[in-house]
Amino acid sequence: MMRWLPVAALVVFLSGCAGKDMTDLQAYVEEVKARPPSGISPPPEPVEVETYLYVSGDRRPPFTPDTEGEEQVQTEVASGIQPDFNRRKEELEFFPLDSLRMVGTLEQEDQTWALVKTREGTIHRVTAGNHMGRNYGRIVEITEERIKLVEMLKIGVGYQEQEAEVALAVGE
Repeated sequence: MMRWLPVAALVVFLSGCAGKDMTDLQAYVEEVKARPPSGISPPPEPVEVETYLYVSGDRRPPFTPDTEGEEQVQTEVASGIQPDFNRRKEELEFFPLDSLRMVGTLEQEDQTWALVKTREGTIHRVTAGNHMGRNYGRIVEITEERIKLVEMLKIGVGYQEQEAEVALAVGE
């Protein structure tokens, strides 16, 4: 008896779908189809824009390149500052510097190591000379409060060194 109860309930529920009286729906569809089509409104009239004549006078024309900063860029290129492209990238160089957190330090055999945590929660051990961040950052100093780096930023046709640091994350 209990085995047939679900089957009986299913038959009762499906029998409710048998009566398909949709005359009101069919009448509404026919009424909508019988309506005359509505027209498309015309596009708006174009607005006339007042022309303006730019006179530069003794100022630099706005669409010619500024040549004042080229001397600095040329000296930077001449100095030969550039990353080592033949070096194999370290794992922390695939993360933006602002997504990395310093979570502590270790000292082992007179060498200081910093513990760096990624957004995924993986903790890496780094020391001076290791690289991290997407701008070819090289670690130059590790203290208990921060990791100091020198990054190489692309400017024009060369690179420029810039100092950066990752501070100890408090409360993580």
